[in-house]
Amino acid sequence: MSASLKDKSVIVTGGSKGIGKGIARVFAGHGARVLVVSRTAGEGEAAVAEFIAAGGTAAFCQADVTLRADCERMAETAVRLHGGIDVLCANAGAFPSLRFSEMTEDAWDGIFATNVKSMFLSIRACLPHLKASTAPRIVVTSSITGPTTGFPGWSHYGATKAAQTGFIRTAAIEFAKDNITINAVLPGNIITEALVDLGPEYIAATAASIPLGKLGSVDDIGHAAAFLASAEAGYITGHSLVVDGGQILPESPAALS
Repeated sequence: MSASLKDKSVIVTGGSKGIGKGIARVFAGHGARVLVVSRTAGEGEAAVAEFIAAGGTAAFCQADVTLRADCERMAETAVRLHGGIDVLCANAGAFPSLRFSEMTEDAWDGIFATNVKSMFLSIRACLPHLKASTAPRIVVTSSITGPTTGFPGWSHYGATKAAQTGFIRTAAIEFAKDNITINAVLPGNIITEALVDLGPEYIAATAASIPLGKLGSVDDIGHAAAFLASAEAGYITGHSLVVDGGQILPESPAALS
């Protein structure tokens, strides 16, 4: 797999921290030329410096991927710096907690803009350049929350993640004529800065509900994304790959006792 990703031009939106940073780091480690995209310059530049120090090839593009003009500039930057676009990892997203009883129209629209509209605009901007690649790939970061599970406070978030997995099924059919595959990675509970903020009690309770007995790492998601972008996964499209340590498997806590 590593050989097939070497020198590929890869865009990772939301790539400055959390799961996005893990994805970008794994691709850089496989020899890909990575463009880290983030609204936050300091975090993005620090991530790029880290990847370069480890021997990778990376660059930073400051952009808000909920804006069409920024997505177009992002695509143009990847073409200018790395010669084209082979892989788009549409990872940018957020998961604010808000009970439905407190949810406003602005909160609903905001999470859909961040999680779904950004995916659409990123793909739209990159699509002409992906068509020119010999092995074009799109990997979307979704979640088990929404497509498979639910959790109080995340009804709006879950709706966006279900929207993403619904999108890729039809997009896979439409993009196939250009040999573009599109797949989603569905993380379970992954240790990130945001998850740590939920507190040790949440982390301990969640780990106890996972058959493997632990939360995943951002690199676990990076490896899954890298596989879906590799030559070895060239005949996989429209698929949702769950990476959750078996979290969705038990039908009740008694199954783990």
